[in-house]
Amino acid sequence: MRPIGTHNYYVYILTNLRKAVLYTGVTDDLGKRVYEHRHSEKSFTARYQCFYLVYYERFQYIEHAIAREKEIKGWTRKKKDKLISDFNPEWRFLDPERD
Repeated sequence: MRPIGTHNYYVYILTNLRKAVLYTGVTDDLGKRVYEHRHSEKSFTARYQCFYLVYYERFQYIEHAIAREKEIKGWTRKKKDKLISDFNPEWRFLDPERD
């Protein structure tokens, strides 16, 4: 069991090399989850090759992270693009570990 105040949950956005497709998700282990997306064979991210992390937010409580994920998923592409650009203006790939 983790001590109080040490929980980390992330809302993240992945894209493909051409930055044409976006995928939004939530996890408690960002590095592991990005790795799983990269090595998945049958999923949305595998089909569209969305393996590149361009955005993330950290939350202490899973309920807040899930609510934020749902909020972002309901946005237009234009609004998601602005969110990413404000956080990561050059849309650099922020993957914790890239192979």
